[in-house]
Amino acid sequence: MGHPDHGHALDIFELHHVVIKTSTGSLDGVRDLTSSKLRDVGTTIFTEMTALARKTGAVNLGQGFPDSDGPPKVLAAAQAAIASGLNQYPPLDGLPELKQAIASTRQARYGQEFDPDGQIMVTAGATEAIASAIIALCEPGDEVVLFEPYYDSYLANLAMAGAVRRPVQLRPDGERFGFDPDELRAAITPRTKLLLLNSPHNPTGKVFTRQELELIAALCIEHDLIAVTDEVYEYLIYDGLAHLPLATLPGMAERTLTISSAGKTFSATGWKVGWACGPANLVAAARKAKQFLTFAGGTPFHAAVAVGLTEELGWVSALCADLQSRRDRLRAGLEACGAKTYPCEGTYFLQIDARSLGFDDGIEFCHHLVAKAGVVAIPAQVFFDDVESGKRYVRFAFCKSDVVLDEAIARLERSF
Repeated sequence: MGHPDHGHALDIFELHHVVIKTSTGSLDGVRDLTSSKLRDVGTTIFTEMTALARKTGAVNLGQGFPDSDGPPKVLAAAQAAIASGLNQYPPLDGLPELKQAIASTRQARYGQEFDPDGQIMVTAGATEAIASAIIALCEPGDEVVLFEPYYDSYLANLAMAGAVRRPVQLRPDGERFGFDPDELRAAITPRTKLLLLNSPHNPTGKVFTRQELELIAALCIEHDLIAVTDEVYEYLIYDGLAHLPLATLPGMAERTLTISSAGKTFSATGWKVGWACGPANLVAAARKAKQFLTFAGGTPFHAAVAVGLTEELGWVSALCADLQSRRDRLRAGLEACGAKTYPCEGTYFLQIDARSLGFDDGIEFCHHLVAKAGVVAIPAQVFFDDVESGKRYVRFAFCKSDVVLDEAIARLERSF
């Protein structure tokens, strides 16, 4: 298929690649002063695509944020906390009532025991928790095994730590994404320090099975690896599947730092409240990095999230059912346009194969979507080391209202 008139899309997409291509020279004639650690890290694709949606008026199915607010009781709790004077720094680890709510929730839901004083740390979103863990736990040259495609902040975090990534690719296998156990074994070397696991997985929507997790756990124990698990979508799992934290498997509690997010759970991504739970030595290490990143913040939101975890998990269950319906709505619309969709077991995201709509390259396809359909999606190849393998994947977010999804589907139908 020929190259369409890309319009505004070209500027944004070219920016992403110019940042990388000029990493050892200059950008628009200005000397690049970025340190060698971060010189190959471009502007996050989510920033670019959201800016593109605003600039062009396209329907934004790119960045994963809901277009409706969380439970009214939780929103009211934040307002009440502000009015009552909870506007100064919280303790470094977070408000005590939130840490207690986290501990109670983990025990009730998964049977995990965490001491709120020393084994739980509240962070500025899960992104800070992941960054703190990697920076604190990795020496320069340490290797980190992670599954590809990966959330884009992981690479920046590894670069900051001077760590080396060892990706293991997830591939569609029949009805779901999976990985080759031999590839995972081969990725682990004597220099491997840490395994980074994201389940439910962004962008594939995969939920790792017990059998897969048991293999991962066995390899972590065999090679004495630390596990950092990004579980921010733990409540957003569909089709009757269940979330199984890696830390609950035998031998893993003492070597796993588990990371969660209030933003995803309560549809309040702008609050940037996350947390890390684990053995005291891992939490203490991450705390040393965290205290010099943000120290602490979001005090009234801590209080509100404590209310959410204590009183509003029923609302979260209803949200999960609603998101499953929206996933099915978007999938039906995409398939009606001729798109091949991939399984989505959790998260906000549904992937398609761009080749099914006549494109061999996801970036070119996303150009076309903006210019000809007025819809923004994410070319998932930016989450791959093996870009050729990732070219076919394009990610759509379905955490939007039915009205927004229907408008996007109507635009796609007119285009295809």
